[in-house]
Amino acid sequence: MQKTLLSNARIWLALVGLAFFVSCTHAPQQLSVTGETMGTTYSIRYVTANPKYDPEWIKERVDGVLEQVNSQMSTYDPESELSLFNAKQTTEPVVISRALEVVVRRSIEIAEETGGVLDVTIGPLVNLWGFGPDGRPVDIPTPAAIKDVQDQVGYQLLHVDNHQLRKDVPDLYVDLSTIAKGYGVDRVAVLLEQMEIHNYLVEIGGEMRTKGQKPGDEPWRIAIEKPISTERAVQRIVEPGDAGIATSGDYRNYYEEDGRRLSHLIDPRTGYPIQHNLVSVTVLATTAMDADAYATALSVMGTEEALAFAESKGLAVLLVTREEGNFKEVTSTAFEPYLVQ
Repeated sequence: MQKTLLSNARIWLALVGLAFFVSCTHAPQQLSVTGETMGTTYSIRYVTANPKYDPEWIKERVDGVLEQVNSQMSTYDPESELSLFNAKQTTEPVVISRALEVVVRRSIEIAEETGGVLDVTIGPLVNLWGFGPDGRPVDIPTPAAIKDVQDQVGYQLLHVDNHQLRKDVPDLYVDLSTIAKGYGVDRVAVLLEQMEIHNYLVEIGGEMRTKGQKPGDEPWRIAIEKPISTERAVQRIVEPGDAGIATSGDYRNYYEEDGRRLSHLIDPRTGYPIQHNLVSVTVLATTAMDADAYATALSVMGTEEALAFAESKGLAVLLVTREEGNFKEVTSTAFEPYLVQ
C-alpha cells in the first residue's frame, strides 16, 4: 500500500513538473525590428521562443552595434574613425580599430582580385563627375582634369597592417560605402548568433544576410527588384539559404548630359562612368560584406567580364542587362540553384 502511494505521488509530481515545463515553454515566433542607420534604414526579422528577446530589447542592442560601426566607418560623421584618418594630412601610420582593419583589408583584397575595379579611394573621381556632396558639375570633366584626379587615387596607395592604416599620399580619401553596409549586416548577424538566434533575415539599405528558416520550416525568400526607376516591381525570387546577398545597379542614380547617360558607377581604370548595358547585379556570398563589394565591382565590369569573373571564382551572380527596352538575365552556374521564379 505504501509503495502504491509512493508510486502515485511520484507520478503526480512528474506530471506537475511536466505541466510547469510546458507552461514555461513558448512556441517559436517571428518578430521584427526596424530602424535607421548609415543614412538609410534597416529591417530585421528573427525567430525565437525566448520571451526575453522581444523587439524592443533586440533593437536596443542592434542600434548599439550599428552606432559603433557608423562611428568607425562613416564619411558623413566628421568625428568618425575613418573621417579622422582622411583628415590627417600625413603618410605616417595611424592606429585603427580591429573592425576598420578588417573592412579595409577585405576591400584591398577584393580590389586586387578584380584588378582594381573595386577601389575605395575613388571618391574624388565620383565627386568630379557630380555624384558627391557638391552635386552635378556645370561642365563635363575634361580628360586633363580626370587624369589629374586619377593620379591622386588608387587602392595601391593604401596600406593596412598590424592595426595600422597608412596612405602613400597625404590627401588620399577613403570611402567604404561599397562595403560598410554589408559589414554592418554581418555584425548584426553575429549579435543574433550570440543570443542563440539562428533563424533570421537582416537587411540594411538593401544588403542582406539570411540564415535558417521562418516558423513552419518555411525558407526565407528574397525578391530581387526589377531595374527600373519609375516603379517597384519584382525581377526574380530567390531562396538564398544561409548567405549574404546584395544588389547593385545604376538605374536610380544617374544624369543625362548632351544625350549621354552618365552613371554614378565610375570605372577606376578609365576614370569615366560606365557605358555598358548591365543595369543590375545580384551576388550571393558567404558574408554580406563580400556580396556588397562584389556586386559593386561586377556592376562596373560589364556583362562579359563580370560573368567570366564570377565563373572563375565560383560566385553566385545574377546579371540583368537592358537590350532594346527589354531586360535579359544571365546567371552564373553557382546562382541557378537559388532561383525560385
